[in-house]
Amino acid sequence: MDQQYIDKVLAGDRDSFRYFLQKYQDMVFSVAMSIVKNESLAEEVAQDAFVKCYHKLDTFNQQSKFSSWLYRIVVNTAFMQLRKIKIEVLDFQSDYDKEVIDESDLTLLEDEERSQMINEALCLLPANESLALRLFYLEEESIKEVSIITGWTDANTRVILHRGRKRMYAILKELMNKANV
Repeated sequence: MDQQYIDKVLAGDRDSFRYFLQKYQDMVFSVAMSIVKNESLAEEVAQDAFVKCYHKLDTFNQQSKFSSWLYRIVVNTAFMQLRKIKIEVLDFQSDYDKEVIDESDLTLLEDEERSQMINEALCLLPANESLALRLFYLEEESIKEVSIITGWTDANTRVILHRGRKRMYAILKELMNKANV
């Protein structure tokens, strides 16, 4: 389906690009938010990424999925934006192995609270770990796709996912302890 709209846009039908905006806007914003950790900045990154996508659509070589190509543009745009404004991303340090989170605690939370807590934890993670977790678990991309999107090796992607899971676990435990106090 994407290919039909790519062909239309490349043939000069600008309105066909709306298809990509509607289909990918949430995903693009979500990935941008993982990296920049600021809603208005993520909106700016998303807008810039779509503009770049439109202007570079003729360079899409169709060897990968369109969504992977678009993710890559978003990731690059977000990291460029971070460098440009020199935001220091919070590096949350925690002792991962001190205590084990009780699985029943998470099941007690309502779905909305759980979702809010997970998003809050993702915001506390370093950008690369947040991005990897979001792509792998929330967007259900494979290790290979995450590697293509981010430009990391498969091994590096696995390491970042592992570290991200451990750090996420510690952050969720801390957030749950605060919620129970």
